Amino acid sequence: MSLRLIPYLVMDGNAREAIDFYEKALDAQILSLQAFGDMPENPDFPLPEEAKNRIAHAMLKVGESELMFSDAFPGQPIQAGNHVTICIQVNDAEQAKKLYDALQQDGKVNMPLQETFFSPAFGNVRDKFGVTFQIYTESNKAE
Repeated sequence: MSLRLIPYLVMDGNAREAIDFYEKALDAQILSLQAFGDMPENPDFPLPEEAKNRIAHAMLKVGESELMFSDAFPGQPIQAGNHVTICIQVNDAEQAKKLYDALQQDGKVNMPLQETFFSPAFGNVRDKFGVTFQIYTESNKAE
């Protein structure tokens, strides 16, 4: 089992600009970048036009570390306490559940731990101290 903590910056529609800035300022390398419009369509939740070019997820390599980014969905306010989150990356769904369950005690579930198209176990929780954690389980599927 492995466990890594990765800072995750949530921006208000200017993630591309921030990524360009940090790429130059920190001599970073873009490892991945996906806009909301690049994601599979969901007929139950049609994507508004103003969301299509916003960043759904991006990762930069900065030295020996990573830095993740996304834009908030249009209409979701950015406020102190939710614009920087900690992504806990694991490679085991049981470990993800254990961490998620521990962090949600006396906290608030933002997204239940669940299988998604990008992870076998992903969830988002704000702990009792107001720190938001994303629990991300790496896929074991062969690429």
